[in-house]
Amino acid sequence: MDIGLKSGLYIVPTPIGNLKDITLRALDCLKLCDVIYCEDTRVTGKLLQAYGINKPLQTYHEHNAVKAREQIIEKIINGAKICLVSDAGMPLISDPGYKLIRELQVKGLYFTALPGACAAISGLCLSGMPTNQFFFAGFFEAKTAKKFKDIPATIIFYESARRLLKSLELMKITFSNREVSVVREISKIYEESINGEFDRIIELFTSRSTIKGEIIICLSPPSKKEPEIDDINAQIVELLKNYSIKDTANIISVRNGISKKQAYDLALSIKDA
Repeated sequence: MDIGLKSGLYIVPTPIGNLKDITLRALDCLKLCDVIYCEDTRVTGKLLQAYGINKPLQTYHEHNAVKAREQIIEKIINGAKICLVSDAGMPLISDPGYKLIRELQVKGLYFTALPGACAAISGLCLSGMPTNQFFFAGFFEAKTAKKFKDIPATIIFYESARRLLKSLELMKITFSNREVSVVREISKIYEESINGEFDRIIELFTSRSTIKGEIIICLSPPSKKEPEIDDINAQIVELLKNYSIKDTANIISVRNGISKKQAYDLALSIKDA
């Protein structure tokens, strides 16, 4: 059935794993639009080929976003029907697409977003973590992670296989009062979700010869249990094996919510004991 499209932008989610994870409406929009803007023409080309769709492809990504936005807006003003897709999942999540939407809003041009696959939401559902409140933090960055430490909700991060182990080690420092779930290969043959304490998850992935796939890391809401002084002292003993007193104090302060001075004094007393 020809649903018809009016001039404007159609935000179209694409499969995150299985090629069948796409809606009938999404396929209609891809078939009926004038042009498709995508991250990588090779990736989107494979999807279109699988469904027998032949449409012009243009790129829209962080490196050409300003110029591409100008093109898209001009085409819509001239009556074009444009689809925006990402390599996988929902466009605009952790990409610069929202700036395009803001410009369309200002100019009063039509746009809509189709429901569909989103790795963050699928990963959350598979994680076993509480879903009543959650916070999507994008790709993990150690420099900014501390500001998320006390958020009373499940935290969702995107991560690559290459960075997984290093990121888990860094998360362990900041989020020691949370459990972790690593979800990978969503909607594919080797899909898995592994939950537990940081040490167990790190040990498991360290034992593997290779780590593959796109990865979602979910952290449980923080434990409300106050840190015991014996537990803090035990942490200090372990950290002093590999870190200076100053670095140990910084880590202990972040982990346990105590002042850097208190942490430093504890580390100094243990070091000198």
